Amino acid sequence: MTDFSALIAADRGQEARSIHLVDKAGFDEWLKKRPADDRRMIDAQHFSGKSGFVILPHGTEFEVVAAVDDAGELGPWCLADLSARLPAGSYRLAEGAPGAAALGWLLAQHRFDVYRSKAEDNERGPRILITGEAAKIESAVRVAAATALVRDLVNTPAADLGPAELEAAVRSALKGSEAKIEVTSGDALATGYPLIAAVGGGAIAARAPRLIEAVWGNPKHPRLAIIGKGVCFDSGGLDIKPASGMRWMKKDMGGAAHALALARLVIEERIKVHLHVLIPAVENAVSGAAYRPGDIVRSRRGETVEIDNTDAEGRLVLADAITKAVEGEPEVLIDFATLTGAARIALGPDLPALFVNDDALFDALSKGAVATRDPVWRMPLWDPYQDMLKSDVADFANASNSPMAGCITAALFLKRFVPDGLQWAHFDTFAWRESAKPGRPKGGEALGLRAAFAAIRHRFADE
Repeated sequence: MTDFSALIAADRGQEARSIHLVDKAGFDEWLKKRPADDRRMIDAQHFSGKSGFVILPHGTEFEVVAAVDDAGELGPWCLADLSARLPAGSYRLAEGAPGAAALGWLLAQHRFDVYRSKAEDNERGPRILITGEAAKIESAVRVAAATALVRDLVNTPAADLGPAELEAAVRSALKGSEAKIEVTSGDALATGYPLIAAVGGGAIAARAPRLIEAVWGNPKHPRLAIIGKGVCFDSGGLDIKPASGMRWMKKDMGGAAHALALARLVIEERIKVHLHVLIPAVENAVSGAAYRPGDIVRSRRGETVEIDNTDAEGRLVLADAITKAVEGEPEVLIDFATLTGAARIALGPDLPALFVNDDALFDALSKGAVATRDPVWRMPLWDPYQDMLKSDVADFANASNSPMAGCITAALFLKRFVPDGLQWAHFDTFAWRESAKPGRPKGGEALGLRAAFAAIRHRFADE
């Protein structure tokens, strides 16, 4: 894991190269104030303040001039390209403080290169950001580390990250936190969490299903439950996916990665909650022991579920985990899952579909999304679509025969297990980036993490 704390430092007057941030609106006025030699160098490099950056040499040192969308309000990623491409050394903004932009500076230097024979391009050394916002350094480092944790877990091949390895990752991430970890597997899982056991029943013994739980904090504080879908690989089961649909299914534990990263942020910031983390960890495999279309499985809560489609497995494992979380009577329950392709068709890769049963909770999440520039989009819990989950022989089915409203019916399935009065939010997140942008490489990605953390921090600030 990258040591992000080594990439940012409090300003104590140490030597550092200056970075001048300009935008299109203010570039001409800024340029007029520069020395004639600087103006000539900028003109020679055809820099107009619209995009990119230029380096202005001054003897043995240099300054940097970089274009941003708005020099007065910096976004998380506006320094990421600089951080990735500048020579090693220390830098500070010539005017103002980095604020949210510190996140991109840090993450642009993170690499997932454990499977490469040779490290990518960080051999030239670190780029250190000097900031006058000393009090914000620790928080920026934590959020960067949490984001990197999501990315690294999602990027890890399924051969090296099955249910057992996901359990090990939870133990590692929460080591030293005083969180109590409990794992249910084997006969206890089959008896107590039959939906989780059914989904994971087709896997070999070394990749046996389990429910991973962690509890942290003072029981006198409000209880917060965070759940993450931990399907370490999703073949689709007997309703097997085509090759194109299966190619990136190592990322189907992205919800678990989000839940774990969010839990660690809550613990590190010592938010006054009694935290309950639940990760149902399974592999949805094809074998003679795999659950079948048409099977009927009784949930932990007692209802019978007809299996319409074995590829609608995520909602099944979440249902039993939600039931267990509800038994603890939380004030707020948040789940993350790479649940449906329908959410991606509706909203594309960048916008997690957010389902919330409480307007006050949505308002907090929405404000958190805006404040952290971590966008989400609310989708409707349209109850008339519950009819799509009817079964002729069981209490209800796990999927609809209709190709319409797929992410809504999946959320409605989960809603059946959430009691009235409990504030609940469900993130149907992609957990993936299909193409690279500065500070955001192709591959695993945290989407909705910062928004949720900001909402939690605000919600429980006065507790």
